[in-house]
Amino acid sequence: MTNDVTTLLVRLESMARRRGPDMLIGLAIFAAFWIAARITAGIIDRAAARTDESKRDVILLLGRTAQATIVIVGAIMALSNMGVNVNALVAGLGLSGFALGFALRDALSNVLAGVLIIMYRPFKRGDTINVTAIEGRVTSIDLRYTTIEADNKIYLVPNTTIFNNTITVIQRITP
Repeated sequence: MTNDVTTLLVRLESMARRRGPDMLIGLAIFAAFWIAARITAGIIDRAAARTDESKRDVILLLGRTAQATIVIVGAIMALSNMGVNVNALVAGLGLSGFALGFALRDALSNVLAGVLIIMYRPFKRGDTINVTAIEGRVTSIDLRYTTIEADNKIYLVPNTTIFNNTITVIQRITP
């Protein structure tokens, strides 16, 4: 029994001597990417605070996406440096991304349409519009829905519907 423990400890020591520097370098790489992601997030948060409210959500969404991407790339590079074969991991991430994209197709199209509506601003909060037989005052525009209020009712219209149909701006609110 003691011989087995001794053999195990010798193997662990040997592995630590061989892989130790690579593991430390891998951890340093991941730490550098983590810090870069945090710095990026801080810069984007400050930029979002300086923009008008209508574009803030888009900037924050892009910032979170950039931060996650930096951390994932850093993790893959660190694991690769540590001697882990990351080919299967990268292929799995690609297939998972494809499957999620296909499963969330409608939600993602609403988010993309929301981003385009916020960027192009065909109408803004407070305008009275007509889209797909719904006429009312726009109370909010977010990444997934545009909220229209009419006749004491609140309509949540998916942004894809608004983006793909004709919009009539009946009354524009001037600043």
